[in-house]
Amino acid sequence: MKLGVVILAAGQGTRMKSSLPKVLHPLAGKPMLEHVIDCARELEAQQIVVVYGHGGERVRETLSDADLIWAEQAEQLGTGHAVEQAMPFLQAVDKVLVLYGDVPLIQADTLKTLIASESNLSLLTVKLNDASGYGRIVRDAYDQIISIVEQKDASPEQLKINEINTGIMCIEHAALSAWISKIENNNAQQEFYLTDIVAFAVADNVNVLAVHPESESEVSGVNDRIQLAALEREFQQKQAESLMRQGVTLIDPKRIDIRGDISVEQDCLLDINVILEGDISIGKGVNIGANTVIKNSRIDDHVTILENCVIENAIVGASSKVGPFARIRPGTELLGNNHIGNFVELKNARVDEGSKVNHLSYVGDSEIGKTVNIGAGTITCNYDGANKHKTIIGDNAFIGSNTALVAPIKINQGSTIGAGSVITRETPEDKLTLTRAKQITIENWKRPVKQPK
Repeated sequence: MKLGVVILAAGQGTRMKSSLPKVLHPLAGKPMLEHVIDCARELEAQQIVVVYGHGGERVRETLSDADLIWAEQAEQLGTGHAVEQAMPFLQAVDKVLVLYGDVPLIQADTLKTLIASESNLSLLTVKLNDASGYGRIVRDAYDQIISIVEQKDASPEQLKINEINTGIMCIEHAALSAWISKIENNNAQQEFYLTDIVAFAVADNVNVLAVHPESESEVSGVNDRIQLAALEREFQQKQAESLMRQGVTLIDPKRIDIRGDISVEQDCLLDINVILEGDISIGKGVNIGANTVIKNSRIDDHVTILENCVIENAIVGASSKVGPFARIRPGTELLGNNHIGNFVELKNARVDEGSKVNHLSYVGDSEIGKTVNIGAGTITCNYDGANKHKTIIGDNAFIGSNTALVAPIKINQGSTIGAGSVITRETPEDKLTLTRAKQITIENWKRPVKQPK
């Protein structure tokens, strides 16, 4: 069976109050539409057609993947009209699955059940305590689906129905081709409703079947920022529960944000307000302090990351300790058992085992050997105003506090640099190197005082 997926993403989303097309508003760090596309890919569809309209070029530029087919809906004339724009690209498929770019939490397992349903038309429906605003599923005395009626067209009796249409449906291609041409716009909105095909199916003696999702959030759509925020919390809660089932302790599951593909081993502890973004691998026994942000990084076993750290595109080796208030920038690799302390910034630095940069230092474009100690206030001066240069520090070197290492520079193994030095030339092994002027006192100098206004 060849499957075609149509994702409707043409709506303007006026209630979002934004210049950004609605389907590009992010949920868990990526556009809502991308969540739906990723789900469609899990179904191994033959074709994925995205119907775009408002802000369409921006949508296409943002999600310009080669496996997507784009169909323009120049005028927003309803869901039936939108699907009709996709039909020319679906000639080779057997079934058509209709999804929505603003329903981002739909799950592949639910859709697989819908697709496997033995009917020419299967609907995804859900029962709500409050069905206001949704199209109602109308059944006959034998509990068979006979039509879908939109809220604005519903009678008082129909408005009491709590089973609603999610809009997601799977239709046999030949049947859809025949039905879609019959849709008319004689309704309150003067739109071509895709849901009208239910009545056509009933007229053709097709048994319309319903499938239900595991949770209401799967089929919840986004019309405004309040609904988007609610789905964000739903998504994060599921992510948090998944981590806890894997043996991860979350101090408060409601205060964590996961925005990517995360692998976390057991016996890790994550404090409040931790943000994990992108591709992240976290080993066993890792402790991550409150308010820490980690992006596209690998954290090896038994690492401790204290509060308020930012780690991006980096590797933190086993048994290292980072923070608090440390920033580990892209290209940094800690090989293990390292101490990176408060208000330290590392960028594109390779730090070998056992080395320490404990406080108030900047180390960039550097190679640091084993068991090196870098004192407080040390700066690698890696930028000459036009180009970056490398600093190399050998094993067992000791860099005194408030030192400036002017790159390109090599500090050989065992070197000791006296505090307050500006080092511009290669230093010898196992010797003390320092640069200081003789201390003097200026006898007649007076401290400036604030002048009255």
